[in-house]
Amino acid sequence: MARIVVTGSAGRLGRSVVASLAQSGHEVIGVDLAPGTPAEAAATLPADLTDLGEAYEVMTRFRPDSVVHLAAIATPFARSDGLTFRTNTQLAFNACQAAAAVGVPRVVVASSPTVIGYGAPSGWAPRYLPIDEEHPTEPWNAYGVSKLVAEQVMASCARSSATRFAAVRPCFVVSPEEWAGAPTQSGHTIAERLDRPEIAGVSLFNYIDARDAAEMIAALLDRLPELPNGEVFFAGAADALAREPLAELLPRVLPSTAGLADGLTGTSPAFSSAKAERLLGWTAKRSWRTELTI
Repeated sequence: MARIVVTGSAGRLGRSVVASLAQSGHEVIGVDLAPGTPAEAAATLPADLTDLGEAYEVMTRFRPDSVVHLAAIATPFARSDGLTFRTNTQLAFNACQAAAAVGVPRVVVASSPTVIGYGAPSGWAPRYLPIDEEHPTEPWNAYGVSKLVAEQVMASCARSSATRFAAVRPCFVVSPEEWAGAPTQSGHTIAERLDRPEIAGVSLFNYIDARDAAEMIAALLDRLPELPNGEVFFAGAADALAREPLAELLPRVLPSTAGLADGLTGTSPAFSSAKAERLLGWTAKRSWRTELTI
């Protein structure tokens, strides 16, 4: 059993991460200013991790074996650009810096597929499909830039400390209650995203069940000592959040993908999780086809 600090433990992904790790027998410490950390957590601390001193206090108080850093303003344009950038980058820096300084052995940092740059108002086209970790990053809003900075902070700490680091880019996270009709992070329901392709098309129909993302993070924590330090992984469902094959649908919604989408046959997604499958032995188990109840 390991002691694991999960920041952002009351969030859409954090709740599933806490529950999954606790059910696997780990002692999970939830850190979040907001209420809602699952009861499976052994302890909860409402620390403000934008304060470096509080970040150090969390690490020194609990002396965790691992840290899963999820805390952030979770979506683009949810707050002002300045606040989003300042909060997310400070959170990432403080969590990574404090963990490395205290000697936490393993740290996983949450990034985002938005670092790729889809949805840019000036126009955007992928270099190739499906998109993997080698694809160039071109973030165009404060949220995407803040997540790319978080990756760079993680990589910097990986180069300068003995702590093993990695970043994960979870696709559009769907919590269990959202399959039953609760609003998603975009404000729409999953059924609306399926019925109106223009909603999910901006992000190339990417998604992942929060429980699958939690299991990926658990697998990543387990394998961190064997990996090159500072790796980045996409984590997405094995299919697209779309009723039609993306080879047909994507060019209609995003004309810049014409020709590039031809290889996305059947239910294939636009984002590849092949690296996670190859290095971690992880693949997503859940699909909107099996989970959607309304």
